[in-house]
Amino acid sequence: MPRIDQHIHIEWRGSTCRVKWWSGEYLPNGRKRYESKGGFTDEDEAFQHGQDKLYEIRHGTHVRNRDKATLMGDWLDDWLEAMDYAYSTEVAYRSRVETHIRPYFGRMAIGDIDTLTYRAFKKHIQQAVGATTAKNVLSTLGMILDDAVPRLIKVSPVERTKRRGKFTKPAKERKRDVSEETVEALARNARALLGEPGYVMIWTMAVTGMRPGELFGLTREYCYPAWPASDLRLDPKEADRYEEDLERYGKGGSLLPAIRVERQAQRTKRVKGAEFFPPKYGSHRTLVIPPFLADMLEGMLASHTSRWVFPAYRGGCLAAGDFNSDYWHEIRGGADERPKGPGVRIPRPAIPAVPEFQGKRMYLLRHSHKAWLDEELEHSRYAIEARMGHEMGGVEGIYSSVTVPMERAIMKTLQQRWEGFQERVAKDVES
Repeated sequence: MPRIDQHIHIEWRGSTCRVKWWSGEYLPNGRKRYESKGGFTDEDEAFQHGQDKLYEIRHGTHVRNRDKATLMGDWLDDWLEAMDYAYSTEVAYRSRVETHIRPYFGRMAIGDIDTLTYRAFKKHIQQAVGATTAKNVLSTLGMILDDAVPRLIKVSPVERTKRRGKFTKPAKERKRDVSEETVEALARNARALLGEPGYVMIWTMAVTGMRPGELFGLTREYCYPAWPASDLRLDPKEADRYEEDLERYGKGGSLLPAIRVERQAQRTKRVKGAEFFPPKYGSHRTLVIPPFLADMLEGMLASHTSRWVFPAYRGGCLAAGDFNSDYWHEIRGGADERPKGPGVRIPRPAIPAVPEFQGKRMYLLRHSHKAWLDEELEHSRYAIEARMGHEMGGVEGIYSSVTVPMERAIMKTLQQRWEGFQERVAKDVES
């Protein structure tokens, strides 16, 4: 077959040849824009390369040479500018890019990032930071390179499955069974730092599985005993639900005491203090609560006037500060007495450590709530996942719903755990 193609040209330069092919574009002066590749020693091989490029252009899979030469730093700028995520997610992505990804790849052409380059970075980041941080950075890098396909690169160099090398079992956080006695110890320490709202907040998390940001952002309008009559009704599309909530939840008679998770609070740089955001993954939900917690919340809310159900020491939003360093580290780890005096922001008595929670996150109280419900095999799996703010896939997720009997069963289980705990306390006192 003759090697004839009006869009391909072969040029010999010394002992090697170069192939040029038409990119399908025109220069400003109207002439055809060509791309090229040199270094061939066989003219047939060069011609075949040109034909392959024309095939890619016709089928929309071609990446232009100048696009492959785009600096990773420039692509990172474009990628960050185009982000459209929740505020906290964007902050996390931007931090990973600026702290780890840009310093390593910034001046590298994106077309030069191949599988071996990716592996080298993976090894580097796993040695430089902790396992969780490394996993998050690699996940973000994978998204960035995936989004460069097919505009800047044909395929992403990120390896999605591990085919070679030694097997490393993923690290998993070790969890212990959390007893009511442990929750009580944490709650008493929280009371020493935050007053009665601190005590009730710990029990609320253990009994509802709410996320920390949801607790910090909980205001009176969405908490028992005011809700649902006090609901702000901000979404006209939810009009039917608002009316159904009044028939199902509330105080007295056959109504179920409940908390409504409508938002979370997070500290941001955009405003002083904290901002409201939708719950994680848009997991708006209603959480029935057992009678003992309903009584706690009602009494506690009558004791202060803050809009926040669980206010900080000086009455503001807990999300506006650093809860971990301000409170949680001492709630779980204990602390010496800090008497009131000059330079003391939060005076407090000595508080004992809670050994079961040494080095543990507050978030594990949420995990323990699910374990408490899972222990009672009578509960609907769908009702438990809905309570945790999780979406279930498949037929079960499509056809199931949370009914009043399901909610009453959950309330009964949680109330029985509290009463069993109180009986154990009473026996300890007697003995």
